[in-house]
Amino acid sequence: MERNCQECGHKLRGRKDQKFCSDSCRNSFNNKKNEDANASVRRINAILRKNRRILAAMNPNGKITVDGISLAEMGFNFHYFTNIYKTQKGAQYYFCYDYGYIKMENDQYMLVQKQDYVK
Repeated sequence: MERNCQECGHKLRGRKDQKFCSDSCRNSFNNKKNEDANASVRRINAILRKNRRILAAMNPNGKITVDGISLAEMGFNFHYFTNIYKTQKGAQYYFCYDYGYIKMENDQYMLVQKQDYVK
């Protein structure tokens, strides 16, 4: 029985359980198979990276209060964050990696940088 590469169709020689003729074909096959999932993850990661860049740019000294409109104008997406830190008093900080924010009164946000003691 003749076996062919699952990606390019070339005849296979060697092990009986071999599915691909080369690493290149194996990688190409798997990349195509996972393309939909990878596109979604890439899109979300791009949003998270953009949010982090915005927080870092607006908060060079570790703590500052800004308007929500300013964040939105820079393209900040409030629906995406990496984790939530809840204080003992019940306040919730939303983080994009190591930069975070908490909503205050009058559409104000206090931007913070994660401290070592925050897990």
